[in-house]
Amino acid sequence: MVKSFLRKASIATLLGIVACAAQPPAPPIAPGPPPSPPVSQGAAVGKGAAEGDMGRPLGDGPPEAGWGDGAPPSAVAARGGAPSGVGYGNAGGGLGAGARIGAGAGVPNDPVPVTAADPAWGNANAPVTLVEFSDFQCPFCSRMNATLDQLRQTYGPTKLRIVWKNNPLPFYNNARPAAEMAMALYEKGGPSWFWQYHDALFRSQVTLTEAIVGATQFTGLTPAQVNALVARGTAARKVDDDMALGKQTGVQGTPASFINGVLLSGAQPFDKFSAIIDEQLVAAGALLAQGVPANRVYARLTAENKLKAPPPPPPSTSAPADDDKSLWRVPVGTSPIRGNAAAPVTMIMFSDYQCPFCVRAADTVAKLTVEYGDKLRIVFKHNPLPFHPRAEPAAELTLEARAQKGDAGFWKVNDLLWARNGKLEDSDLDAVAIAAGLNVALTAKAIQTHKYKAQIDQDQELSDEVQAGGTPHFFINGQRLVGAQPVEKFREVIDAQLARAKAEIAKGTPAAKVYDTLLKDAKAAPPPEQKTVAPPTKDSPSRGPANAKVTVQIFADFQCPFCKRVNPTLTDLDAAFPGKIRFVWRNLPLPMHANAPLAAEAALEAFAQKGSAGFWQMHDLMFASFGTQIDALERPALERYAATVGLDPKRLAVALDTRSHKAFVDTEAAVAAAAGISGTPAFMINGYYLSGAQPLSKFKKLVTLALKEAK
Repeated sequence: MVKSFLRKASIATLLGIVACAAQPPAPPIAPGPPPSPPVSQGAAVGKGAAEGDMGRPLGDGPPEAGWGDGAPPSAVAARGGAPSGVGYGNAGGGLGAGARIGAGAGVPNDPVPVTAADPAWGNANAPVTLVEFSDFQCPFCSRMNATLDQLRQTYGPTKLRIVWKNNPLPFYNNARPAAEMAMALYEKGGPSWFWQYHDALFRSQVTLTEAIVGATQFTGLTPAQVNALVARGTAARKVDDDMALGKQTGVQGTPASFINGVLLSGAQPFDKFSAIIDEQLVAAGALLAQGVPANRVYARLTAENKLKAPPPPPPSTSAPADDDKSLWRVPVGTSPIRGNAAAPVTMIMFSDYQCPFCVRAADTVAKLTVEYGDKLRIVFKHNPLPFHPRAEPAAELTLEARAQKGDAGFWKVNDLLWARNGKLEDSDLDAVAIAAGLNVALTAKAIQTHKYKAQIDQDQELSDEVQAGGTPHFFINGQRLVGAQPVEKFREVIDAQLARAKAEIAKGTPAAKVYDTLLKDAKAAPPPEQKTVAPPTKDSPSRGPANAKVTVQIFADFQCPFCKRVNPTLTDLDAAFPGKIRFVWRNLPLPMHANAPLAAEAALEAFAQKGSAGFWQMHDLMFASFGTQIDALERPALERYAATVGLDPKRLAVALDTRSHKAFVDTEAAVAAAAGISGTPAFMINGYYLSGAQPLSKFKKLVTLALKEAK
C-alpha cells in the first residue's frame, strides 16, 4: 500500500511538504504542548564521512558534533557525554494512539528512560525493552531493520518492547528532516502514522523524498497541515532530546541498541541480540518472582545493568570543533562586503536564508556590526542546504540585487530576507524585490534560470574545503566559530582577533593587508586526495571516447543504494564535459550485499555477449529495478533483464552456473583493496580519488583539475 500511494504523489505535493508553498489556509491543528526554551544553536563542523557504503562493518558515526543546520542541533552542547566518533548500530516504535510529544513521564533516574513521547512496538510492561537509537538515512540502520523484524516474530509483543529514539547523523543531509517529520506524524496520528512512514523508508526502499510526499496520502492531511505539524517545533525538540539522551548514554553512532540498558552497538546479527534478550528474560522473571511490579522491571534492570557496564572511553583530549583556536585561510574573493574594507577584523559567514539558526544568528551579526563599527568587516558566502528548497532562490535574489545595485543592494535584500524569518515563497521574494527597488521581471528571470548558480556553487565548494559543512558557520580572522552562538561568544573571539590585528598594525603592516598577513601561515584547504590504481583492462566495460583526456573509473556494487543514487550525477557530469570523459566500470561487490556478486557476473556476461552497449543496458535495467522490487537482483530477475538485452539464455545460464566471471570480479576487488578503496561508490578521476555519492560540483571540480593537467 505504501508503494502505491508514493507512485501517485505529484511534484506539486512534494513542494508543498518540503517548502512553504502557496497553499489555501489549512484547517487548524490542535495545539501541542507549550514550547520549551530553544536549546539548539547551529552548525556542523567537518566534512564527515562521504555519503555511501564506507566499508565500515556495522554502522555509521559522526566525526564531530555540531550545532545547527547540516548537523543536528543538540541539547547537550555543554553537558559533556561520550565523545563522538565512528559508531555502529536501529530502531522501533509507538506506545498508544494519540500520544503527544512531550506527554508522559518516564522515571527521571532511569538510565535510558522511555516515555509516551517515544514510538514503540510491544507491550509497555514487556519484561525486555530494546531502545534503538537510529537514523532514517543510515544504510546500516536499514539493514538492522530486518533483524528487528526477526526479533518481533521470535519473541512477540508480550516479551519484547522495541522503542525508537532519533539520532540523525550530521553528514546525512536528509536524516534530520526525516526524523522531525516522523515525530510530527507520531505526535498527530500515533503509532499507525509513525510506522507507515518508518516502513516506507526502511522496508519499501523508497527515497526520503518519496516517503515525505507519501505522508500526505496515508494521513489525509494537506501539505500545509503537514508543514504546520513540523513547524510547531515540538517534533524538533523531541529529536533534540533523543540526541541529548544518546550522548548522555554513550551513543556514538547508528544503530545503537540498549537491551534493558545493555548496550549493543551496530547492525549485529540476530544471535547477538537474542543472547542478551534471553539473559534479560531470565533476570526479569526473577524480579517478577520476587514481587517486583511488571511496570518497574525495566527501571530495575536498566539500573542494575548500568552498574555492570564497562567504564566509558576516556574523553577526547582535542578541543571541541567550535572552540578550535587554529586559523583557516578563507579567501574573501569577490563576495559581498559590509563595513570597512580595511577593518582589522574580518568575519566571513557561510549562511542559508531558510535556516532557522541562520535567522537567529543574523540578529547577532547585526548587533556586532553596530557595536564594532569600522573595526569589523562582514563577508557573506552562500551555502543553501539541500533540504531547504527555498534557500537557493533567495540566494539568487541577493546576487541579482547586487548585480543591479551593488553591494548596498545585496545587503538591503539580505536584511529584508532575514526579516521574513524563513518565509521565502515566490510571492515573498517578489515583495522583497519590490521593497528593494529592483527590476522585478529581471529578478524573477534570474531566479528561474539559476543565473548565479556557478557563483553559489563556488561558495559551497569553499565551505566544503574549509570543513564548514553546516550553517551558520563563521571564520573571524580565520578562527572558526560554529552556529548561532550567544553574542558574548562572538565578542570573545572578535576581541582576541582585534588584539592580534592591532599588534600587526603596530609592526607597520597596512590595515588593508592585516587579514592576509595574519593568515599567511593559516590552514588551507587540503589538496584533493590522490591514489594509484592498477589501470583497467580490455575486460572492463566502458563508455565515452577511448582517447578522452579524463577517465572516470567507477568502483561500484549493483546492490548499493548510493551507487544507484549517483548515476544521474554521472549522466550530468558527462553532459557538462561532452566528449571529454571516458567512464570505466570496476566491480566492487561488498560482502554485506548478498546479491551483488551474481549481479556483477550477469553484467559481465552481457559485456561478453554484446560489448559495452550490452553491459550498460544491463547496468541500467538492474539499477532501475533495485529499490523498487524486492527480488530485483535475484537470479530470475537477472534472467529477465538479460532477455530484454537480447542475451543468449543458454550462454547466460552457463556463465552464472559455472561462475565464469567470478575470477575477474575478484581481481577487480583486489585492485580496489590494493589502492585502499573499501566502500562504494568510489571514483578515480585520472589520479584523483572521490568517495561516495557526492554532488555534481565535486565531480566537476576534479574533472576540471584533471583536464588542466592532461597533456
